[in-house]
Amino acid sequence: MRVLFCTSEALPFAASGGLGDVAGSLPQALRARLVGCRIVMPLYDSIPQELRQEMKFVTSLSVPVAWRRQYCGIFEAKYGGVIYYLIDNQYYFKREGLYGHYDDAERFAFLSRAALEMLPYIDFKPDVIHCNDWQTAMIPVYYRLFYANNDWYAGIKTLFTIHNIQYQGKYGMELIKDVLGVPQSETQLLEYDKCVNLMKGAIECANWVSTVSPTYAQEILDPWYSHGLDGILRARSWKLSGILNGIDTVNYNPETDKNLYANYNAEDPGAKAVNKRKLQERLNLNLDPGAPLIGMVTRLVPHKGLDLVKAALDQLMAETDVQFVILGSGDWEYETFFKDMQGKYPGRFCACFGFVPELSRKIYAGADIFLMPSKSEPCGLSQMIALRYGTIPVVRATGGLKDSIQDSGSGEGNGFVFENYDSNDMLHAIHRALDGHANRDGWKILMERAMKCDNSWGRSANDYIRLYRDLLSK
Repeated sequence: MRVLFCTSEALPFAASGGLGDVAGSLPQALRARLVGCRIVMPLYDSIPQELRQEMKFVTSLSVPVAWRRQYCGIFEAKYGGVIYYLIDNQYYFKREGLYGHYDDAERFAFLSRAALEMLPYIDFKPDVIHCNDWQTAMIPVYYRLFYANNDWYAGIKTLFTIHNIQYQGKYGMELIKDVLGVPQSETQLLEYDKCVNLMKGAIECANWVSTVSPTYAQEILDPWYSHGLDGILRARSWKLSGILNGIDTVNYNPETDKNLYANYNAEDPGAKAVNKRKLQERLNLNLDPGAPLIGMVTRLVPHKGLDLVKAALDQLMAETDVQFVILGSGDWEYETFFKDMQGKYPGRFCACFGFVPELSRKIYAGADIFLMPSKSEPCGLSQMIALRYGTIPVVRATGGLKDSIQDSGSGEGNGFVFENYDSNDMLHAIHRALDGHANRDGWKILMERAMKCDNSWGRSANDYIRLYRDLLSK
């Protein structure tokens, strides 16, 4: 089986969020299971020179972009046993940052068309083209319109994965002809709510649509979660399913992680206490080994549930002896609030702003409890990383949080879960976690159970392989 994995970002070359992690890990897991998976992505200006040195030029071609044609260079690189094809066009990709440019629609339409045009040149005909998020959403559309009836391309199946439905690629209708190059007779494929919606086009044209957790696949049929796409999703629900993401369990391994103050494992977790003490020292928290330490590593944006934290934090600090650390960046409103809380609760609360990878690892390892009260969470990786490091999650039952965390009230779970998006419900779940933390023997059992959870990409890869096979059998 051969798969072309199409993405706007992938580690180690370029990443801005969870998609880069997925694209850097899932193809490797597929390759390990003898699936011939290759990746195509842009050759961004930000790709480090040491990675560029390992690339080799394959060929160049002319790619249609609406009524004109643009140069496209194809470079090949190998990393982790996976072949990457990097699409070169300096006008589109020699820029600061991956996204946020005035012509993003044209840039990623070019990427989508180039991914299809290059296939005969590299002599690779995939059985499945796996597209990801709105940046590659035009691939299923272009395939249906321009390639499906071509003998060389015939029989290829397309899968479109929604990583976050909030970002859909919405533009004005004037793009149809001059930028996207879609015939006027086919505008209905992309038109939705009086505008061009690239994600809608992929949902319409792909053979199958997946999301990054089974619960999220159900949630996005509801207007509360769908950001306006529930109508088309309900109409196409027969080709919608969810597969829970995984994490890189080699990279995230408390036994070998060089970012930690001390290493440990599920069988001998004693050094976790060392990480807690050293983290307290670094963050100027009181050196109290018995005080439960709650950690958050998050973007400071509303859908991460920070309104609940704002509403409950004073009560939590007044009622308990907890310490609290949060690492992230985002909205000014939240940064200001957490900065104020640090001044209000010296020695007990620490706010760290920005993205600091090594500190995030130290928080995963040093905290006792990891809080994720998200309003929505397509999959979430932080709760899985926390489990790996023996830090017990408290989460709201939404998306991938619901699929990966089971409440320990039954005696068999791996965390603490609350259902309603309500600060009192969140507080109750935290108090249950604190009661559990006070039972040292029971907490050790819970930590060991958490650390032994299988959230590897191997599990997810097997699910994707089954989906690919189902597609090819249809």
